[in-house]
Amino acid sequence: MHAVRIHEYGGPEVLKYEEVPDPKPRKDQVLVRVRSCALNHLDIWVRKGVTKSPLPHILGSDIAGEVAQLGEYVTGLTVGQRVLLAPMSFCNHCDQCMAGRQNACPEFTVLGNRIDGGDCELIAVLQELVIPIPDDLSYDAAASVPLVFLTAWHMLVSWAGIRPGQVILVLGAGSGVGTAAIQIAKLFNTTVITTAGDEKKLAKGRELGADYGINHYQQKISEEVKRITNREGVDIVFEHVGPATWEESVKSLKPSGTLVTCGATTGPQVSLDLRFVYSRQLRILGSYMGTMGELHEVLKHVFSGKLKPVVDTSFQLEDARAAHERLEKSEMFGKIVLNP
Repeated sequence: MHAVRIHEYGGPEVLKYEEVPDPKPRKDQVLVRVRSCALNHLDIWVRKGVTKSPLPHILGSDIAGEVAQLGEYVTGLTVGQRVLLAPMSFCNHCDQCMAGRQNACPEFTVLGNRIDGGDCELIAVLQELVIPIPDDLSYDAAASVPLVFLTAWHMLVSWAGIRPGQVILVLGAGSGVGTAAIQIAKLFNTTVITTAGDEKKLAKGRELGADYGINHYQQKISEEVKRITNREGVDIVFEHVGPATWEESVKSLKPSGTLVTCGATTGPQVSLDLRFVYSRQLRILGSYMGTMGELHEVLKHVFSGKLKPVVDTSFQLEDARAAHERLEKSEMFGKIVLNP
């Protein structure tokens, strides 16, 4: 089969489109023919060596395709069935896994991180990760769902405890996780303020349901939030940017507000005045992916059409370098997808 692999860490130039051996599925695995694989910022971190993976390595966490072959022990699926993959790997036998908290498993990782991912034509995975999709959901759309919608659902619903009537600040309207968060927040009948670096992305954010938009290059986020909320601040800040927005995110919270973060796109180091945190009784929450139960929960809303994946651009697999360059420049609105 063909795959895009990295043999060393570095810029987009280290991505190599090449012939590799077909995977040989075990008796408890499903062989999936990849039709679409969406990019995430994790792909950039792994490619650069921020997170280390065995080399050579295949990137790609968000996968949709069709069942190509079933292992002897696999039941409930058929060859040719359209599916997406849960973007994770876990031991499935530790106390955390048995309690349904797969993202707390000591062996938990994301597909394409410490194990090979979906930037290829075929991938072998355990049956537990294979989820059938409806016929009216395209492969590109299906691949644009798993990681970002699971992450946003875990952050807002399970961790931050979103409730109707609240005001939510979603950083980065154009990012994949931002497009998911805006829609999930509106699903819970909240008021959504979002940010972006240009008016076109803000307009698209409003099309997804955002009530207000802030151009973070031209406006100070916290000042605009105070203006919009009559100086009250927001109940929840959905943060994934890092130091570029951190201080403004904290300042945007109302007393007893919650900041929940899942990433550090602009870097890992931030400063925090603890006096401001305890005097205003703020909650700062870290969030990492989500559970299989949460993935199935959010997929019900996707499959019913209440939540809609946003596809920015599709590239052929051999054009992975151009796809990475588009993602790294933040030129997208929604998800960038590779098509083997």
